[in-house]
Amino acid sequence: MHIHNLERWQHSHDFSVNQEEAEKNTKIVMLLTAITMVAEIVAGTIFGSMALLADGWHMATHLAAFGITVFAYQYARSHAADPKYTFGTGKVSVLGGFASAVALAVVALIMALESAVRLFQPQGIRFNEAIGVAIIGLVVNLASAWLLQDHHTHHHEHDDRDRHHEHDDHNLRAAYLHVLADALTSVLAIFALFAGKFLGLVWMDAVMGLVGAGVIGKWSYNLVRDTGLILLDGAIDKRIKLDIVNAIEENADNRVTDLHIWSISQNHLAATISLVTHHPQTPEYYKNLLSHIPSLSHVLVEVNHCQDEPDVAENLRCEV
Repeated sequence: MHIHNLERWQHSHDFSVNQEEAEKNTKIVMLLTAITMVAEIVAGTIFGSMALLADGWHMATHLAAFGITVFAYQYARSHAADPKYTFGTGKVSVLGGFASAVALAVVALIMALESAVRLFQPQGIRFNEAIGVAIIGLVVNLASAWLLQDHHTHHHEHDDRDRHHEHDDHNLRAAYLHVLADALTSVLAIFALFAGKFLGLVWMDAVMGLVGAGVIGKWSYNLVRDTGLILLDGAIDKRIKLDIVNAIEENADNRVTDLHIWSISQNHLAATISLVTHHPQTPEYYKNLLSHIPSLSHVLVEVNHCQDEPDVAENLRCEV
């Protein structure tokens, strides 16, 4: 077979997420986070606010998480055509999201431990200064969330049958959750500082740290669950499996005998399908039957000719 004929049957394995603007905005958020992080850690130490210190510590870890986000984008893009990655680098962004989720869990644990200690060993707080810095931190967090949120909510315009696999960019989602965690911690810190200043409830500072740790821990768990399912080739939505089987078996007397589906990136699926039929067609024919499922990006079809005599009157399928 000539080379140009071979190329006709070949296709790209670049299933990575194209998010150049998201990467640029993440870098901007990294810079804002670094500046605010230094300010809050220094201010929290000087003014004695555990909630403010917790916010600064979150930002320190989130700064590293943003670095993971940017690295994942760059690595996936630069190695997209590397043949040593069988199905491309589509899962690199998912791996970046998983790593960031683990970092988020560590932050929640540290925050809970430190807040528990402060709950039983309260310290003096300079409320006016601490409130001022916390408000500045909140403004930065909200601006950062706005930069990332525009892209985070882009992927929701697809048919219900395929919605399970039109996930957001998990890498960007992780960065977005880190920013939301910072914003939440800032809000709780401000609430606790006002409660301490005007109501004398100094212990609220530590309690809000515990509340924030719980919420952030839940966010982390959800992201680890979602990314882990993709990384470990977890079960695919039954609706998609049923859609594939119905599309093939409703055509002629085809019978699907073996079906495997797995994620090759957060928005792309691969499938291997074995079928048996009295009227075999080319693999491309059966792939076209599945063209209405947009997330199916890499499909291999094995067609087996049924040796049984078909019963035309009953239109019976081949026995398997």
